[in-house]
Amino acid sequence: MRILRLSSCLGAAATMLAAGCAGPAIRSQSPEVAALVTLEADTKLVGDYTTAWGLNAQRIERAALVTGLPGSGSDPPPGLQRQQLMADMQARGVVEPNKLLASKATSLVWVHGYLPPGARKGDRFDVHVEVPPDNDTVSLDGGWLMETRLAEMAVLGNRVRDGHVLGLAEGPLLVDPVSQGTRDSVAKLRARVPGGGVSLADRSIGLILGPEHRSVALSKRIGDSINRRFHAVIKGTKRGVATPKTDRFVELEVPTVYKDNLARYVRVVRCVAVIEPPAGRHARLELLSRQLADPVTAPTAALRLEAVGKDAIPILRGALDSKDAEVRFAGAEALAYLGESVAAEHLADAATALRSARPAALAALSVIDDANGIDALQRLLASPSAETRYGAFRALWHMDPSAPLIRGERLGDACSLHVLDVEGPPLVHATRSRRPELVLFGTAHPLRDGLRAEAGGSIVVVVEGSTAIVSRFLAGRPDEHAEVPARVDAVVRAIVDLGGTYPDAVQFLQQATASRCLDSRLAFDALPDEFDGRMSIHEEAATRERDLPADDDTADSSPPNSRSQRTDESS
Repeated sequence: MRILRLSSCLGAAATMLAAGCAGPAIRSQSPEVAALVTLEADTKLVGDYTTAWGLNAQRIERAALVTGLPGSGSDPPPGLQRQQLMADMQARGVVEPNKLLASKATSLVWVHGYLPPGARKGDRFDVHVEVPPDNDTVSLDGGWLMETRLAEMAVLGNRVRDGHVLGLAEGPLLVDPVSQGTRDSVAKLRARVPGGGVSLADRSIGLILGPEHRSVALSKRIGDSINRRFHAVIKGTKRGVATPKTDRFVELEVPTVYKDNLARYVRVVRCVAVIEPPAGRHARLELLSRQLADPVTAPTAALRLEAVGKDAIPILRGALDSKDAEVRFAGAEALAYLGESVAAEHLADAATALRSARPAALAALSVIDDANGIDALQRLLASPSAETRYGAFRALWHMDPSAPLIRGERLGDACSLHVLDVEGPPLVHATRSRRPELVLFGTAHPLRDGLRAEAGGSIVVVVEGSTAIVSRFLAGRPDEHAEVPARVDAVVRAIVDLGGTYPDAVQFLQQATASRCLDSRLAFDALPDEFDGRMSIHEEAATRERDLPADDDTADSSPPNSRSQRTDESS
């Protein structure tokens, strides 16, 4: 297999990629190629002068209160977390906060979330909830996270201090649905609220010039070079994406085509030429064409060609005829971001045949907003791979959430339900992140006779023949019942209509599967982490910022526009 034969070379290629776009990437040493390499060495790219800034995920957190527990909560012990929560409750005007905390229906929890790079005010993010280790709470099942204000926290002067409130969190708790029930007691003390956080601030991304390159003139030159290649519609006006703020910082706006793939966007920006020898563009394209033909150097060459723009399209199209699948994929991915829909078929092939390329292939397909891209993604909805099918759904949803095939319906405030009329084995997909969502691949998901399942603490589902009886029992209130067809979609709607939440619906699905009364496959989060533009944010981008020189002063979350600004904010 070619991938195995190239494994010894891939390490070197990965090293070149990790270094951005600086430095030549070709192995041949012929005189003709040596001359091209010399020319390449004389070409200076944005990445030769700058490092990416703002690609880290920003953690925000706070002590919070969970209510609605069925007697599984506890009175938290004295300590800093209780003090923080008490202060917050008193500020909100809560009557008798100590009495509320002592109730078995409540629990103190620690809540955190991550604001992703490039987040905008109003964007939603996942919320993570867990019970501190010194609390006596038994389970978070059935709980509701009260509105919580999340902020950055740091230890300063042996005291924990919090900064500005950057997010709000609230919603029903989803305890890990794939844990081993009572055998995994720790899992019951951790939960999520998918999409339960709302950002209260914008997050900038940009480029920091290295200490040896800092000057107003170079900062402006870098901005001008980027703006000749990239534009975006900002406040109704089309203009360049780069704004030099100081001699050391260039702020970047994100073009629509890259909004779900910031990591690639920054890589391509760093491949833009700032200094190019006279008449060197043609020779440079020749060198990149040679590099693109080699599977080892193709990924880097494709990024550089994408940074060149429209002039590179003929070379990238040529890669689609390569006998090597990796070369075809590298060319197709770059073409997608250049608006060339001819790449769609090749990206769909890569998503099917190259598992390692699947996340990037699906992300690239999501930007081909025409018949070719839509047709390619719709074909993938019938794939036997749950990862490919759900990835194709997410790509289509990113492209146009209102498209008839995938738009689905909103079930109150609980979740979204999407029933897709597609071929392939029946699959029910549930999410634990991004947003509460159930996707049914195929329209037939019957439930077997004899099923008895719970949906939360007050709803029970019983299947008799072809009918499902969904009942809600609450103390002090009349019992409620609904008779619906014994199908997953009908039962989920009934659960929500009776006041159930997304975690209740997920619990029902899990119990139906465990009792072997649901023949459809049940899958959770069948999507690689790299999709949706998250890629290596938690590792690669954080490492890039961690490796900045100490005098860059970029550890804080505010843009490094000026030293005086940072001093004011720190104080």
